[in-house]
Parts: sequence; structure tokens; C-alpha cells
Amino acid sequence: MGSGFSKMMKQAKKMQEDMAHVQEGLKKKQVSATAGGGVVNAVASGDGRIVSIEFKPEVVDPEDIEMLQDLAISAVNQALEKAAEISQEEMGKITGGIGLPGMGF
Repeated sequence: MGSGFSKMMKQAKKMQEDMAHVQEGLKKKQVSATAGGGVVNAVASGDGRIVSIEFKPEVVDPEDIEMLQDLAISAVNQALEKAAEISQEEMGKITGGIGLPGMGF
């Protein structure tokens, strides 16, 4: 029983190390999403952080700030969804899709 447990612990440690490596790699990956036909662009890192939001000048209308806010929210949410997808994909390679708790963001 001792050697089986030891082997399982080594595998768990390797999985933990692999997951840490993937998480570092996700920080370097970026995804982008646009809204309003490309007038708003949001970029997120693979670890679920917004890197940048860009607005084309023609979308900035002081009389319609609400539309700009809606477009920004839409682009950000789409970018975060893409980031979550690549995170799940990368982590799934390690976990074999077993869905460990706390792996999302």
C-alpha cells in the first residue's frame, strides 16, 4: 500500500507543478473580442484579466455614453468568456477533464 500511495502523491505533485506552469503560460496568452462592429475592442489575458479596452473615435458620443458603456461591457464579457475557454482547455490537458474545484475564474 505504501508504494501505491507514494506513486499517487508523486502524480499529484507533478499535476500541481504542471498546473502552475500552465497558469503562468495563461498569463501570457491574450484573446480579444469586439462589439459594435469593431468600434470597441477588449483584450483579456488567459488568466482572466482585462489587458486593454480600445474605442474607435467615432463611437465616442458625449450624448450617448450609455451606448458606449453597453458596448464596452459586451466586448469585455466576450473577451473574458474566451479567456475562460482557453483556461479550461489548457487545464483540461492536465486534469483530463476531471473538473477540479477552483480551476475557473
